[in-house]
Formats: sequence, structure tokens, C-alpha cells
Amino acid sequence: MIETLAIVIFVGTLFVLLALGVWVGAALLTTAGIGMALFTSRPIGDSMALTIWSEQSSWTLTALPLFIWMGEILFRTKLSETLFRGLAPFMKGLPGSLLHVNIGASAVFAAISGSSAATVATVGKMSIPELRRRNYPEKMIVGTLSGAGTLGLLIPPSIAMIVFGVTVNESISKLFMAALIPGLALAACMMVYVVIWAMINKKTFNPIADVDTSNIGRRLLDLLPVLCLIAAVIGSIYAGIATATEAAALGVFGAILLSALQRTLTWSSLVESVIGAVRTNAMIMLILMGAGFLSLAMGFTGIPRALAEGIEAWDLSPLMLILILTLFYIILGCFLDGLSSIVLTMAVIEPMVRAAGFDMLWFGVYVMIVVEMAQITPPIGFNLFVLQGMTGKDMGFISRASFPMFCVMGVFIVILFMFPEMATWLPELLSERN
Repeated sequence: MIETLAIVIFVGTLFVLLALGVWVGAALLTTAGIGMALFTSRPIGDSMALTIWSEQSSWTLTALPLFIWMGEILFRTKLSETLFRGLAPFMKGLPGSLLHVNIGASAVFAAISGSSAATVATVGKMSIPELRRRNYPEKMIVGTLSGAGTLGLLIPPSIAMIVFGVTVNESISKLFMAALIPGLALAACMMVYVVIWAMINKKTFNPIADVDTSNIGRRLLDLLPVLCLIAAVIGSIYAGIATATEAAALGVFGAILLSALQRTLTWSSLVESVIGAVRTNAMIMLILMGAGFLSLAMGFTGIPRALAEGIEAWDLSPLMLILILTLFYIILGCFLDGLSSIVLTMAVIEPMVRAAGFDMLWFGVYVMIVVEMAQITPPIGFNLFVLQGMTGKDMGFISRASFPMFCVMGVFIVILFMFPEMATWLPELLSERN
């Protein structure tokens, strides 16, 4: 009875605060404080201080601001222009043509930024004018961008994956390994959808008539700096040479070097990248503080244990559990951003998932995909807001354009459930070699 009342108080307080426009992190801290005051006799101040310190003092978490700063630096380079010019010739023979550049460029940029919103904004700034000039359907331009932009959450290095790893105490390096193959496979599934759409609709565009395809070597040279940076950052982790934090520091150095070579590095742009990274990191840290304190408060009331026991009493099969969790995260994603959804729910979800026998590396990949789906669901889909500002289209149009990619991700979850080795094979292989 106490647990039921506590759930009502916690959920009701949180959603009232969010509806009033209170910052997510502040809403989490306030909700936890109210819950502690009502349902426990423990000292609120001491508990909050200890929890926040333990949440923020993790050495693993130091990779987060570094990867964010790397993405901010690259956001201010000519990277999207270089990617477009380098990838376009290789998409010439595919039905849908340059629409695949949206997906390919997003996948590549996701591998060096780790941010979904940054991926959409950076690739979109270059591709939207180019595709409009060639009379590509606006719905497909928006749909491929919104869907492929979410790959920043999955393809390593992923900021959301780091947050997940810290929250459930799993190796960041192993999570990055687990996400690589599913991330590339999901990008391939999106490209397959574009091919099928183009073949069914028999669309002909002005694909690459004015894109230089005569010198493939030159186009490969355009991609070389980006590929080298990806190889340095991700390869150092997979080879066991560097930890995620050390690889992030290497990525920052590489990003500064790349922007200097492109002659886009100025004192002003460097300062802007630092300010942008501080803002983003402060927002994420505040959310982590609030989520950690809320998890502690909920633990004192026995809510996670009661919910886990309740769901365990349902005697759900693994498939039904994943189905329920998928619907839960999609609904939650309509009201919260991805990071908040992860840190807010893991205190309750993690024990159930471990009890059900799921591999936590696989579950991390699964969570990233369902959170990706939340990125393109109204009314709080961050990618939808970014595209609305870039295209001038209304939210209804952007949501409808994004729906096919939402369905592609849903189908991919089924594939991932049927073939969990997609996420577990690479970490196991590299662990055996090391």
C-alpha cells in the first residue's frame, strides 16, 4: 500500500513539475526530495550530497564531456560538406541515389560526434539545400534525416551509451563494441527502405549530374580525415590500447587537428565549442544528479523491489517483457528526452532485466534503439524540433515523414531479439583475444 502511494506521489509530482516547464534535472531532484521527506526518516541533505558526489566522481564519466567537446569542434568544421562530396559518387547506382548520402553521412558523423541532434543539424545543413535543388521529395529528405540522425545514439562513441553504462555499472568499451554491428546494420536497414521506396515509386531525380564522379581517388581523399579520426577513436578502444576516456581525449586532439587542417579553427570557434560543450555537459550532469537522487529515494521506499516483484509475478516470457518495455519507452519518449528516460527508469528496469536473464550489453543496444524511436515521436522528439527549425515545416508534416523510419527501427528490434549475437559477438570475440 505504501509503495502504491509512493508511486503515485513520485510520478504525479514529476509530471506536474515537467508540465510547468521545470528543468528535467531540477524536477528529478525536487521529486526525490519530496519523496524522501514523505516516506523516509533519513536526512535529505546528507543523502543528496553523498549521492550526487558518487554520481559525478566516476572516472568513467570523464569520457562524456570530452566526446561532447569533440562533437562541438567538428560541428564547426566543413565536415558535412566534405562528407557529402566524398560519399555522393558511391551512391550513384542505388535507387534513391543521394537520399542514401543522408543516411551514410549521418552514420559517419554519428561515429565521431556521439550526439543525435548534432548529427541531424550538421548533415542537414549541407544535404537539405542540395537535395531540394535536385527536386527530391521533401518527405523523404526529412524522413531520412530524422531517422538516420538518431544513429548518433547507437553508433559509438555514443553519449547516451556512456550514460547507460555509468547508470548500470557496465563497461563503456564493451558497450561500444556491442553497439557497432547493430548500428551499422540499422543504417543498412534504413538504406534498404529507401531502395524499396524508390523502386516502388519509380522516382527519377537529378541525382548526381553535377557531382564529380570522375576522380574516385579524390573523393576517397575527402573521406580520409574523417575515416582516420574514426579509426583512431574507435580502433584504440577495440584494440584495447585505450580506455573510453583516453580515446575521447584522442578524439578531441584529432578534432582540433582536423579543424586546423581545414582552416576552420579560430580562437572564436574554439571558445564557442567549449561553451557549447559546457552547456550540454552541465545539462546532462544535472539530469544524472537528479536521477541518481531519485533512484536512491525510490529505493528507500521499496518501489523498485515492489515493481520487480509485481512484474515477476506476471510470469512474462522474455518476448512479452521486451514488448512491454518497448511500448513503455515509446510512450515515455513522448514526454521525456532520451537521456532522461534512461536514467529515470534504470533503477526499476535493471533488476527485472537481469532477473530475466538478458545480457546487459544486448539490453544496452536495445535501449538505445527504443530511445532513438523516442527521438522522432511527438511532442518531445528532439530531432523533430531540429528539423522543424531547419526546414520550416510544421510538426505534423515532420512526424508523418519520420514515421516510416520509426517502423524500420521497430522491425530492427525484432531482428535484434531474434539474433542477439549481433550485439554480443564482437565483445565476446575481443574479450577472448585479450
